Amino acid sequence: MSLSWSWRRALAVCCAAFLLCSAAPSSAADSFSVAQARQSLEVSITRILNCIKNPDYVNPATRGPLRQQIEDEVLHIFDFREFSSRTVGQRWHVFTPEQQQRFSDAFADLLISTYLNKIDGYNGERVVYTGQASSSNDRTEVRTVITMKDVKKVPVAYRMLPKDGSWRVYDVLIEGVSLVKNYRAQFQDILNKTEADKLIERIQAKADEMRRQHAK
Repeated sequence: MSLSWSWRRALAVCCAAFLLCSAAPSSAADSFSVAQARQSLEVSITRILNCIKNPDYVNPATRGPLRQQIEDEVLHIFDFREFSSRTVGQRWHVFTPEQQQRFSDAFADLLISTYLNKIDGYNGERVVYTGQASSSNDRTEVRTVITMKDVKKVPVAYRMLPKDGSWRVYDVLIEGVSLVKNYRAQFQDILNKTEADKLIERIQAKADEMRRQHAK
């Protein structure tokens, strides 16, 4: 299983956007629930930035605890169970509860490992928060625009839902294209040829490979 170059770049854009959202003033029309979603995202961004700005982060001998804090924060703001069920789609209900848990854990491991690798490759892209929209009482979309080094502007939106007393990210749209839908296409192709356990094994193997690269 491999990601295309364009989607590896898209994930890098997503990571930069998550790290460096610059908040614009909220409009009077923003609902309380939407404002809370944006606030939850910004709190996580601030905590992650604090870890990266810590002088210990550049030292391999002291970086470990800070990376763990970043990983914990990503686990806090992203709902990987929801991300997983939406990515697998209709076949999610065919998975046993044990397979669902293993898939969620492996998928979270893959995305976090990819995310950690991209943090170290950040190249100073500029990101600005541009607004938000509520699609229903329990869904909202927080929107940003990232300006790349070549001055190209890339819209990145975070779809969020309330869960366990806070707002959680369950999908990311890059230039209008959903990460969930992109992964779904890849995973469905694998599931058409093999069983759920094999897919889980492949995802975990890819996550382990990413972590080994990150540890170098």
